Amino acid sequence: MTHKLDHFDRRLLEELQRDSAQSQRALSERIGLSQNACWRRLKALEEAGVIRHRTVVLDRNQLQAGLVVFVMVKTRHHSASWLQRFRRHVSTIPEVIDFFRIGGEYDYLLKIITRDMVSYDEVYKRLIDEVELETVTSFFAMEAIEEQRPIPLA
Repeated sequence: MTHKLDHFDRRLLEELQRDSAQSQRALSERIGLSQNACWRRLKALEEAGVIRHRTVVLDRNQLQAGLVVFVMVKTRHHSASWLQRFRRHVSTIPEVIDFFRIGGEYDYLLKIITRDMVSYDEVYKRLIDEVELETVTSFFAMEAIEEQRPIPLA
C-alpha cells in the first residue's frame, strides 16, 4: 500500500533527506507549517512506513573505508531455501551495505565498502565460504561522482 503525498509531505521528505538532524522548528519553518502540524505529518509518515528510519551520512575516506566494490553474483540455484540461506549469509557480512536480487545476466548485486584490497579479499573469502556461487565478478569504483542522492519526489 502506498501513502498519498501532498505538497507539504513532499517538502518535509525533501528537507529530511537533505538534513535529518535539523530541529523541528527549522523543519516547520522551511516547509511552511506550524511545529505541531509538521510533527503530526512526520509521525504519520513514520507510521505509514514512508520514513523507515533517519540516518547520518559518513565520509568513507575519513573512516578509512574508501574502497567501494560492486559485486555481481550468478548462481545455478534458484530455490527458496537456497535464497534464504544466501540472504542470511550475506546479512552476516557488515561490509555489504546494499544487496539486490536483479534481472539480467547476473542474479544478485552487492555494494561492498571496505578499507582496501586486502580487506576486500577477506570479505570475498567470507562471501564464497558458505554458499555455492557460480560466478562472482567484482567492479572497483575509482571515484564516487554522486553518492547517496535523495530520492526524487516529483
